[in-house]
Amino acid sequence: MQLSDRQILDCFSPRKATIRRVTNETDVQVAVNLDGTGTCKVSTGIPFLDHMLHQISSHGLIDLEIQASGDLHIDDHHTNEDVGITLGQALNEALGDKKGIVRFGNFLAPLDEALIQVVLDFSGRPHLSYGLQIPSQRVGSYDTQLVREFFVALVNHSNMTLHIRQLEGINSHHIIEATFKAFARALRMGIEIDPRRASMIPSSKGVL
Repeated sequence: MQLSDRQILDCFSPRKATIRRVTNETDVQVAVNLDGTGTCKVSTGIPFLDHMLHQISSHGLIDLEIQASGDLHIDDHHTNEDVGITLGQALNEALGDKKGIVRFGNFLAPLDEALIQVVLDFSGRPHLSYGLQIPSQRVGSYDTQLVREFFVALVNHSNMTLHIRQLEGINSHHIIEATFKAFARALRMGIEIDPRRASMIPSSKGVL
């Protein structure tokens, strides 16, 4: 008898994590449920970052709660980076030994003229190849250099290999939003449970 997706998930411990990171610059708490429905409650004090985090939750079908406060009177850098760090740590903890996951994800997302490809691997080896060419320095009040800083922090603390490629795009908002949507769908693919290897770690080495 073939098990349903829900029956397969019920064989696993809840894939959830809550992480808090407190420094002299920020206070960030992140809660994730990898088997959620896309419920999102985020407040970082950076409106554009909140909008992008909603894309991760909605298109990745991850329940996501983030509360962050930081030294925004200086700039957005510390809060943006520490949200990436804490989210990466939460993903890593929720995945545990990664037993049963698909592991790899690949998605190509358009947004009007922008076309972005994201490929990822929960390899245990942090690496980011970042190929975005964002034409403007800001979208609203958000410094577009911080997109790369967010993904650097996320990759380093989730132990993920991540490649981001820009195939097309001239509008900064479209390029960034297509990136987060493509990342969300690739993430959803990579963390899904493969019923054919539900009791195995997806590596010929037997460990990730």
